[in-house]
Amino acid sequence: LFKRFNAELARQADMVLSKANRAAAFDIVKTIRPDTIAQGFVHCIASGNWVLKRFKMERAGVSQVLNRLSYMSCVGMMTRVNSQFEKSQKVSGPRALQPSQWGVLCPADTPEGEACGLVKNLALLAHVTSDAEERPVLRACLDLGVEDVALLSGAEVHAGQAFLVFLNGLLIGAHRRPREFVRRFRFLRRQGLVTEFVSVYLHAPQRAVYLAADGGRLCRPLLVVEGGRPLLTALHMEQLRAGLTSLGALLNDGVVEYVDVNEENNCYIALKEEELTPQHTHVEIDPLTLLGVVAGLVPYPHHNQSPRNTYQCAMGKQAMGTVALNQYARLDGLLYTLVYPQKPMVKTRTLDLVNFDQVPAGQNATVAVMSYSGYDIEDAVVLNKGSLDRGFGRCMVFRQYKTAVKRYANGTHDRTAGPPPAEAFPEGAEDARYQRYRALDKDG
Repeated sequence: LFKRFNAELARQADMVLSKANRAAAFDIVKTIRPDTIAQGFVHCIASGNWVLKRFKMERAGVSQVLNRLSYMSCVGMMTRVNSQFEKSQKVSGPRALQPSQWGVLCPADTPEGEACGLVKNLALLAHVTSDAEERPVLRACLDLGVEDVALLSGAEVHAGQAFLVFLNGLLIGAHRRPREFVRRFRFLRRQGLVTEFVSVYLHAPQRAVYLAADGGRLCRPLLVVEGGRPLLTALHMEQLRAGLTSLGALLNDGVVEYVDVNEENNCYIALKEEELTPQHTHVEIDPLTLLGVVAGLVPYPHHNQSPRNTYQCAMGKQAMGTVALNQYARLDGLLYTLVYPQKPMVKTRTLDLVNFDQVPAGQNATVAVMSYSGYDIEDAVVLNKGSLDRGFGRCMVFRQYKTAVKRYANGTHDRTAGPPPAEAFPEGAEDARYQRYRALDKDG
């Protein structure tokens, strides 16, 4: 942008200075346009194309316009994860569902076709970390007995019982009792003395302890278990229901903690409370949080063939309904809305969490499965005309039309008004020119 700004300024200066018969002194400040850089940013963000010729970088789709055609498509788009992999290459590795994505990325919500498995969606409770300050973590490590690597000899670093300690991939020191160090560090985190999103991971085969406080890691909250029982009690649940406590307070009490993908390797996590044994370290908050927000639309997903859940994730975003509570006050270019949206007869707990009852989509259709002269073969349906006449599936489409209202040099200006009265035309209401305004009200 700066380069373009500079080149434009040089071109303007050359153009003025090359004229032989200049009368006024040339002032370059007057040729500076104040919106060059702003317009460049607007163009990049609006089109999503970021081009840097100097580094031969041409990226499309860096920024995307939030899809507002339905409430679920809007919520689903906010949880999307795009990988920077070539869509055209037919390799299965990056597309496959990895075991480490459990609880962090939705196993069902991915598009079919060439982007399958490359475009993913976050699970319900997944959290993407942002960069945390390293200094407090480093100070906590040194206080817990990590010996500074600059003060150690090679023999001490590679001594039998010593484990190397890394913070964000950089070696900071070594510790002779790594398991004790990891236990104490987790205790500090559960007391709220270290940021809750710092992860600590003991890797015995590599003889190392990895700490991470950087951004872009996916983590999720789990309930802490001690002695085969979760630390979350019925009292905590009542306080949450009454609004007397919050997730932040539970994090500081050590009842809940965020665990990232690396630290999960050191954890033994139960799916349900009934499965707990004294060896377990954590229990899932709820099994439904393994799915994403759009997959949460599907009732009884464990009774379906798995691709059916994936297809429903794509189609659930296309269901017409209520876009938002303020949908008639919005200035969208295109708005689809259903006249009589209905609550689903069978719904999931995810729908209550995203307040789907306030912004519903779709209607409960009564379906008869019958042999009917071959018109309903394979995915086709015959609709009852009486239902359509009574308003089944009735929808409205709003489009935005723009016009520029200009001011002119002679003091006149455009104005918007309703259609002229029929009397203004020679043939009255029958006039062909008056017929053009048939679709408009009095106010236009």
